[in-house]
Amino acid sequence: MNTSKAVIIGATSGIGRELAKIFSQKGFVLGLAGRRQQLLLELQEELATPTYIKRIDVARQDDSIRYLKELVTEMGGMEIIVISSGVCFSGRGLDWQMEKKTIDVNVSGFAAMADTAFDFFCGQGSGQIVGISSVRAARGGWSAPAYNASKAFVSNYLEGLRIKAGKMGKDIHMTDIRPGFVDTPMLGGRKSKFLVTPADKAAEQIFSAVKSRKKSAYIPQKWALIAMALKILPYKMYEKL
Repeated sequence: MNTSKAVIIGATSGIGRELAKIFSQKGFVLGLAGRRQQLLLELQEELATPTYIKRIDVARQDDSIRYLKELVTEMGGMEIIVISSGVCFSGRGLDWQMEKKTIDVNVSGFAAMADTAFDFFCGQGSGQIVGISSVRAARGGWSAPAYNASKAFVSNYLEGLRIKAGKMGKDIHMTDIRPGFVDTPMLGGRKSKFLVTPADKAAEQIFSAVKSRKKSAYIPQKWALIAMALKILPYKMYEKL
């Protein structure tokens, strides 16, 4: 892969942070973005390659679009953007404020970043947009309805952009990453060795999928079978899970 500059949205923790380390190890100049400025500064100190940081809260779409454009200008361009920002709130009740925040970040925030990157890559003629979806995009989820739905949005939106790029004759690739359970703060402490993948291992597999420009990839691959099973499971059985 000849690319040398990548932007990671949501680089302050979890998958985004681990991906930043791998991209840096591979020699990429990086643009790191997230809500927590201090964590960005700390990560910047850990990385060997040149990095640019920008505080971006994707829940504020107008601001985040402007700041992403500023970041790309400061970097002198980009070839890859990874949109890793995401939130999840689970519970037996249903809190509209939490559902709204999920939609603001995972849906509107994602689309704002993807649209901005797509426009930039159209002008440049090429590029790659990587979105972090989830195996939970396969079906609705009772404990976090907005989260499952938001991840389905990410996968479908990327597919739409892929088709659009093809019809426009643009060399823009979309990579839909669908992790299973990854050991990050969002997971909330689940520790089953079979089901949970360490964040650094997940990031290595994601980087491999990005490098190969895969259209989609389950992380790890065993989750492709689980997702398939979830999709074909009769509703009466699925609702009891």
